Amino acid sequence: MGDPAGIGGELTIRAWHALRRTGPTFIALDDPDRLAVIARNLGLETPIRTVGAAGECVDDALCVLPVVLKGPSRPGRPDPANAPCVIASIERAVSLATAGQVGGVVTNPISKATLYGAGFAFPGHTEFLGHLTGISHAPVMMLVCPYMRVVPVTIHVSLRDAISRLTTDAIVAADALSAQFGIAQPRLAVAGLNPHAGEGGALGTDEADIIVPAIARLRQAGIDVSGPYPPDTMFTQAARPTYDAAICMYHDQALIPLKTLDMTNGVNVTLGLPIVRTSPDHGTAFDIAGVGRADPASLIAAIRLAAELSAHRRGDA
Repeated sequence: MGDPAGIGGELTIRAWHALRRTGPTFIALDDPDRLAVIARNLGLETPIRTVGAAGECVDDALCVLPVVLKGPSRPGRPDPANAPCVIASIERAVSLATAGQVGGVVTNPISKATLYGAGFAFPGHTEFLGHLTGISHAPVMMLVCPYMRVVPVTIHVSLRDAISRLTTDAIVAADALSAQFGIAQPRLAVAGLNPHAGEGGALGTDEADIIVPAIARLRQAGIDVSGPYPPDTMFTQAARPTYDAAICMYHDQALIPLKTLDMTNGVNVTLGLPIVRTSPDHGTAFDIAGVGRADPASLIAAIRLAAELSAHRRGDA
């Protein structure tokens, strides 16, 4: 569902119209009455069918497993009263994927601030999904677009905390590409933390103390990995084709180049989960909710990628 005051409902409807003839097929976990109102406001004739299970899905209607809102949904005006429904939609989607009834989970954008007001105890989607799936390690966030894949080692923390939390173990754990994407021998490029990757220690010793040991451990495990590279040159047009994914030290180091190159088609993928999970690489966009301007490209890309990753997991890609 995502936050019902955001653009998620509009994206869901537009994605169904874009994929209805080609697939992949998806099911919305949302309030069917809310989606019907949004479709009418958009002027898009959208047959909506309420279903009780994933197996009841049909091709000629937008199938909805109902998650009924507690209060009215007003575009651009998030309501903490609906936060439990947002959380419930995530929990139910994960349950379906864990049971093998669906191929994966695609999450519309949530408003973390709204959920925090309702007692949500997790920094974001990624950490909540790790909790729901019962994994003992921290899940890894990867951002994907047609031009690149990037993995931030630290995610939703301040820059000061990101630096203090950077460890060799965390960098090693960021490698999960081969299992998820079916790449037999992925090539990883590791970014430095400091300008010029530390300039041989003149601009910082984090590379020598933390990053180089991580690269050595990955090589010992048989991973094709190189670096650390100066972050200001490793995302150039000439550099990007030399690796399959870039491991970056903090959130913005990874997301700025990706969103600069192609924010429209960016997709967030959670690595290290026992299920497939993707999401659009943008927020709730409260400022344009309800005005019919939301671009569904990132959600469509997220749905397509979820189907692709699900196929890799099944071994029939």
